[in-house]
Amino acid sequence: QTQGCPDDDSTLTPWNPGHDTSARVVVGRGQKYLLQSSATFFSLEVKDGGKVVFADLGPTSDVEIVLRSREIVVGTDGEFHIGSESCPYQGKATVSLYGRKDDQKNTKQFLVMSGGTLEIHGKPKLAWTQLTQTVPAGGMPKGTYAWDSTKSGWNRGMHVHVIDEISGALVDWQSFDTYLDEENSRSLASFIDQIPPGKIVTLQTLDEGSRQLEATALDKIRALGSVEVDALAHRQPWAFVGVKGDPSAAVERRIPYVDTQSTGTASITATHRAFFGSYDITVTSEWSGGRPRCTLSVDGAAGEYVINLKDDVSSWEAGDHIVLASTDYNMEQAEEFQLLPCAECSRNQVKISGQVKYTHFGEISDEVDLRGEVGLLTRNIRFQGEVQDSCYGDNYCQFFDYDTYGGHVKILQRFKNVHLSGIEFTRMGQQVLGAYPVHFHLAGDVDEVGGYTRPTYVRELSIHHCFSRCVTIHGTHGLLVQDTVGYDTLGHCYFIEDGVEQRNVLDHNLGLVTRAGTLLPTDRDDNMCRSMRDAVYGDYVPSTSDCRAVTTFWIAHPNNVLTNNAAAGSLHTGIWYIFHREPTGPSEGTLPRLQAERTPLGRFYNNRAHSNGVDGLMIDDGVKTTQPSANAPEEYLSRTGARYKPHQNADLLQPRVPAMIEGLISFKNNDQGAWVRGGDIWFDKCAFVDNGKGLTMASEGTFPNDVGSSQQVWNSIFIGESENVGTASGSSVWGMGGVKAVGRSLPFSTNFPMRGLEVYDGPVLAESCTFKKYATA
Repeated sequence: QTQGCPDDDSTLTPWNPGHDTSARVVVGRGQKYLLQSSATFFSLEVKDGGKVVFADLGPTSDVEIVLRSREIVVGTDGEFHIGSESCPYQGKATVSLYGRKDDQKNTKQFLVMSGGTLEIHGKPKLAWTQLTQTVPAGGMPKGTYAWDSTKSGWNRGMHVHVIDEISGALVDWQSFDTYLDEENSRSLASFIDQIPPGKIVTLQTLDEGSRQLEATALDKIRALGSVEVDALAHRQPWAFVGVKGDPSAAVERRIPYVDTQSTGTASITATHRAFFGSYDITVTSEWSGGRPRCTLSVDGAAGEYVINLKDDVSSWEAGDHIVLASTDYNMEQAEEFQLLPCAECSRNQVKISGQVKYTHFGEISDEVDLRGEVGLLTRNIRFQGEVQDSCYGDNYCQFFDYDTYGGHVKILQRFKNVHLSGIEFTRMGQQVLGAYPVHFHLAGDVDEVGGYTRPTYVRELSIHHCFSRCVTIHGTHGLLVQDTVGYDTLGHCYFIEDGVEQRNVLDHNLGLVTRAGTLLPTDRDDNMCRSMRDAVYGDYVPSTSDCRAVTTFWIAHPNNVLTNNAAAGSLHTGIWYIFHREPTGPSEGTLPRLQAERTPLGRFYNNRAHSNGVDGLMIDDGVKTTQPSANAPEEYLSRTGARYKPHQNADLLQPRVPAMIEGLISFKNNDQGAWVRGGDIWFDKCAFVDNGKGLTMASEGTFPNDVGSSQQVWNSIFIGESENVGTASGSSVWGMGGVKAVGRSLPFSTNFPMRGLEVYDGPVLAESCTFKKYATA
């Protein structure tokens, strides 16, 4: 392991090459450069002992070093460094890959070839965490409040609302007909007198409220800070907001009465600060269209809100961007925010800028952790693609209205060293096979098995708004992918490709808003599936069942490790174990037929799957491994059938090895929390909450399938309707709960029969499980 900071190397030559879009730069033998300023090339190749190191200008410098090129290649004995593992880069650095797809001059790639070294290490920052308190729609801890006199009954006179100053929640509301008699006026005075000091008080007139407003009420309203109430006259609109015990906080407006048609509106907005940020109280009183009307709203100020988080996020900085995952059925309820300075925040808090549109649940409910994830998007080292303002040429513009031709990083076999940490990837990837934000391509064994004393890893990456996948593991074994966020990407996000890849570890990664792409049938949405027919046989029209598999964690061989990951929203599925009956693509022939679907499952522990359009977890099916023909016209790699039968050494004559699913939390998935076919597959200490169907078990243990296999579930909990009711404005289905009479989001339809455990095929064993909060049919 290299010690110290790479830019401290005294053998480096200062390098300030400037900008020349025609320069084909080669850094070769004896050339070791310290890049001190931004540069632009046509291409850059580092090889034969050449070395490029970014100068670290430090965390206080506003200068960013930007390296722009159509292509960068790190060849044999070439080295490319930005920071190091022991000395993370502190300044700002960007590698920007530019060029259009239709100019035919480049592939827009950063390529690491045999013998190349790529070491890039940004500031260590927490990759993602979870909420510890619900972030409500509107930015109010107990929800927003809205009142309209036209919808809540007509009560002439003076309306008084009392609002809690700490939470912004409504405490009390009364109306007093101070037009009718003085007794109502004295009742108003008594009501104000009983309001505790510090509470926020609003007053407004509806229709007419001045005729019998007597001295005791006037005294109490003056004490709140009003200077207009003494002049309040017949039918005048008047709106007031004050704080009991603090007259200086009063805000009010009174306007003259003209007639019932044209008088207009007295409107005020008062902003109050609380522990979570600021909130606005807007009060109106009006005559319009021949009718009187009053309204009141309490909303989070469209500016700031403090959120509470599970982990220490002091590494996050003002100006960073974060994403809050959806905690409802719709992945599109994920929201991005920029962080604001927050001197008052603890190490587990940040202040976000902007209005919260959807509720993000942040509670442990019924002993199940349903707290939404929060991912960091900003890093001080960035890889980006430069793109056009809109789609063009043959970039599948019938499906995308934006340019999807981004940059990509590809690592080939027999590289010398590759370690990536603390990097942001944005506008990377292409709707072209083999061009992904981070791509290990046929790299073989990249850990100790492959002779690497420092096993290869990618960790603490932020991959967002990219155009094809997140991390692709292709013909590669022993790679560690850890603490990485993949957000708003096209096609399978964390992608294990050919059905041959083994011993890879995916630990504590977050993936959310995984959208459809065009590359493989299983990447496509229904429209793409039916429309793309170039690779089928004859005039075959694809069925949606050939596709419909867009997945955040796509695992094409079971002998890989998944621990502590969160699949927080995909068009179709969160985590899918898919089986290649034989390896596909360039890996064809490298494993025996049926080896993958007979191999024991690597460790699956403490993973989460929620907010997916179809299923949380899927263990079933395969991909078509033959080319299209008259007898099988479907496109190569279309979704097809397969059966999982894990045995020791993938040998059916040896003992079964149960696939253990431990600690899965699956919630708010529209169809199934999990669907599993085959066996043995056993679930332990899992939770299925708010799913259309919690767990569907399709065992293969009866003739003529896999006699003797089983599926089992133990020590698990199934909940029909949790305390997480969702957000009406972001839900496709909203109705009354069947367990508790409150509005909530629902899967499919308001009369869909939600159920916990569905036995599709047996034999199945359920033992020591809890079922609760399911409504009767």
